[in-house]
Amino acid sequence: MISHMVAANFQSFLYKKLLKPILFLFDPEQVHNLFLLIGRVLGSTPWSRLKVRILYRYQNAVLEQNILGMHFKNPVGLAAGFDKNGQLTNILPDVGFGFEEIGSVTGEPCAGNPKPRLWRLPKSKALLVNYGLKNDGAYNIAKRLSGKRFRFPVGISIAKTNNQTTCETPLGIADYKKAMLAFVGAGVGDYFTVNISCPNAFGGEPFSSPEKLDALLTELDAIKTTKPIFIKIACDITTLAMDELRTVVDKHRVHGFVVANLTKNRIREKINDDIPGKARGGISGKPTFASSNALIAHLYKTAGKKYIIIGLGGIFNAEDAYEKIKCGASLVQLITGMIFEGPQVIGQINKGLVRILKKDGFKNIAEAIGSTNL
Repeated sequence: MISHMVAANFQSFLYKKLLKPILFLFDPEQVHNLFLLIGRVLGSTPWSRLKVRILYRYQNAVLEQNILGMHFKNPVGLAAGFDKNGQLTNILPDVGFGFEEIGSVTGEPCAGNPKPRLWRLPKSKALLVNYGLKNDGAYNIAKRLSGKRFRFPVGISIAKTNNQTTCETPLGIADYKKAMLAFVGAGVGDYFTVNISCPNAFGGEPFSSPEKLDALLTELDAIKTTKPIFIKIACDITTLAMDELRTVVDKHRVHGFVVANLTKNRIREKINDDIPGKARGGISGKPTFASSNALIAHLYKTAGKKYIIIGLGGIFNAEDAYEKIKCGASLVQLITGMIFEGPQVIGQINKGLVRILKKDGFKNIAEAIGSTNL
């Protein structure tokens, strides 16, 4: 235990004081691509995976949960948006993640929005993201991953292709359905997340309206799968809007919510950077933390244990993750915190959660879920 803590602290020092200052001199998308390459290489052999596992992974039975037929060794997952094409499934369990979401994946291959499309907001501990659902397309990704055995739960986030054609509601629904069918047919993925909240695509977020969401879920209900379904909602919606969406979701085969996606609100209190005038997109990280927590707490309070909640937005340490869990999240996700803190932060969060849970008298993390609302 002590050796893991010392090693993680040393890794944190090296990353934040030496490596990050160098990486932050370069274009963020180029750095992202570099880490995808490194991850693929490290995940390619048992020996390299073992070395990563020794350096980073922390395990404790206190963090284990069985949720919707899936076993999670810990509650910390990689959110959709980093491993867009499912290239890192070999290495992420060794880094210490308990699960990941691939994507978002669309019905057709998508080049995404024009560059530049990713900016760092260091004073805000945030990113400005305008990738525009860049991915290789559902068929190509599902074909490559078909037959592969994963060592942790893998979710597939699906969305509609970022083009003008899918702005028409029937064609947008058909695109979601095409993406999901590709993975169902290939037998890939442990759960699906229907992303209705990407702020960076043609047509905005049309399926965030109750009527169109109902039409979308009606079509997805017809797909024959036993895998759990989640809905990913926007950070900027009101609790009233969430209640309206939940009323629709109650009528369909949906098991949970991912709360919440990027914010488009550039005047939030936690945004402390000057944003380039022509830069478009949604903001991640600390500016989304409080609103995400409020939505999680409201959903847990109003829906009880009917739905599983995956909480994300602004997690940088164990205390951040624990706050979302106490609000009602069974699982949490991050990307931005890892970019700012370093890959060792996953093990630090898990170890910190064990310490906090024991201090608060919980024998398993499941006991802490929603404890703020009790």
